[in-house]
Parts: sequence; C-alpha cells; structure tokens
Amino acid sequence: MHRLAFLLPALLLAACAQPAPTGVRTATAAEVAGCEYVKNISTTPGVFGPLAQAGLEDARNAALRSAAASGANTVVFDEVEPGAAVFRLEAVAYRC
Repeated sequence: MHRLAFLLPALLLAACAQPAPTGVRTATAAEVAGCEYVKNISTTPGVFGPLAQAGLEDARNAALRSAAASGANTVVFDEVEPGAAVFRLEAVAYRC
C-alpha cells in the first residue's frame, strides 16, 4: 500500500509532463554573446522531495517551450549547485 502511495504521484507527473520542444538548445552565457535577447523566463518545479529531479526536468522543458513560443532558439539557464534544492528556475531566452 505504501509503495502505491509513492508511485501514484510519480505516474501522474509522468503522464502530465511534456517533452522539450525541438529547435531550442541550451547554452552558456558566453555562447550567446552575439545573439539577440528575447525574454527572461522563470518557472517553478511542480514537485519536490523524492520527485525533485522529475519536477526540475519538467520545469526546464516548460522554460524551453516558453522560449520557442517567443521565437527564441537558445536558452541560458542560471547555474544550480549540484544537489541543491531548486524552488525557482531562472533562464534567459535568445535568438541566435
């Protein structure tokens, strides 16, 4: 029963998660020096705790979809310290 309680949220998240769009790449700040700024993007992972990695990936994909919808083709994410909890994901979208 306890396993089911843990698996149900994971299955629901997987069913709702949308993939990253094609045609949008991630880059470093140095790689976009000659690119045109499009917009700032801020997203929040939908889940935390044991499902934090899945929530972070879904938030990154949401940022990439937002960039694509705005005409951007490159996204620079703020650096996150490995293992640190992420409650807000910040990025900047560019057209290169």
